[in-house]
Amino acid sequence: MGTVKLSIVAPCYNEEEVISEFYRRLSDSCLDAVPSGEFEMIFVNDGSIDSTPQILLDLTRNDERVVFVDLFRNHGHQLAVSAGLMQAQGDRVMLIDADLQDPPELLPDFMRKMNEGFDVVYGQRISREGETTFKRSSAALFYRFMSRLSSPPIPVDTGDFRLLTREVVEQLNRMPESHRFIRGMVAWIGGRQTPLQYERASRFAGETKYTLSKMVRLAFDAITGFSDAPLRLAIMMSVAATVVALSMIVYVIISFFFFEPAPGWTSLGIIMLVFSAVQLFCIGILGEYVGRIFVQAKQRPLTHVRAIIRGGTQSKHGDT
Repeated sequence: MGTVKLSIVAPCYNEEEVISEFYRRLSDSCLDAVPSGEFEMIFVNDGSIDSTPQILLDLTRNDERVVFVDLFRNHGHQLAVSAGLMQAQGDRVMLIDADLQDPPELLPDFMRKMNEGFDVVYGQRISREGETTFKRSSAALFYRFMSRLSSPPIPVDTGDFRLLTREVVEQLNRMPESHRFIRGMVAWIGGRQTPLQYERASRFAGETKYTLSKMVRLAFDAITGFSDAPLRLAIMMSVAATVVALSMIVYVIISFFFFEPAPGWTSLGIIMLVFSAVQLFCIGILGEYVGRIFVQAKQRPLTHVRAIIRGGTQSKHGDT
C-alpha cells in the first residue's frame, strides 16, 4: 500500500464467533470514511487459543489492507493495543474492540469531528446495553473516582474507543511504562480532545474477556499509574493512627493516677488489630508502587511478536 490515511487497531482474544462480522462491518465503515481505500486494519491476536489466528490469517490473504500482528502469548488488552499502535502507519488511528459493542459505523462521525481541528475524539457512552447492574454501577463509580484522583482528569464513561492523530500516537509510542492505561495516557498527553456520545451495544457473540479480576487489575494500574493519592492517603492514615495512639497514652496515664484502671484486654486487642491493619495497608500501597518500579527497571519489551503479516506480503518476528 502507498499512503495510509487511516489505521484501525483492534485487539483480539478468542473472538472466533465475531471476528468475521466485525471485519465486514469495519471494512464498510472504513470505505465510507476513506473512499479512496487508503486505510489499514490492524488485528492484534493477543494469544488466542481458538481459531481466531487462522481466521485473521485468511483475511490477510484476501485483503491487502489487513495487518495481522500475532503475539507470542496473552499480554492483556492494554499491551495488545500498544503493540498495534506501534505498527500503525496512518495519519489517523482508531482504537476499537472486536466484540462489536463499540459500533464501527461511527467511524465517519469520528473523522468528521476530527476535521474540526481536534487531536483526540473519544467515544463517550450514554448507555450500556447487555451489562449487569453491578457492571454498570461499578464502572460508573470507577470512572468518577479516577476523574477526581488523576491529573489531568480522565473523562468519565469512556473506554479506549477513540480516534487519534499521528502526533498523539507517536507520543504514546514514546511513553515507556510497562503498566499501561491507554485512556489515562491519552488524557495526560493533552491537546484538543472532544467526546462523541454513543449508545454501547451488547456483545454480538461470545463472552466478555474482562473478568472481575482483570477489571480490578486495570483499576490498580489506573490509580497507581496516574495518581499519588494512595501514597498521601497512607500518610494521612499514619498521622491519624499516631494521634489516636497519643490520645490513648494520655488516657492511660490519667486513668492510672485519677481513676480505677480497668483490665482492658479486649480494647487493647482491638487497638492492636486496628493499628496492625493500618500498617499493613500502608505497606501494601508502598509495595504496589515499589513493584512497579521493579518491573519498569527491568526495561523488558512490552510484548513479544511472533509475526507481522501485511496483506500476506510481509512477515517478521520481534519485540515491541
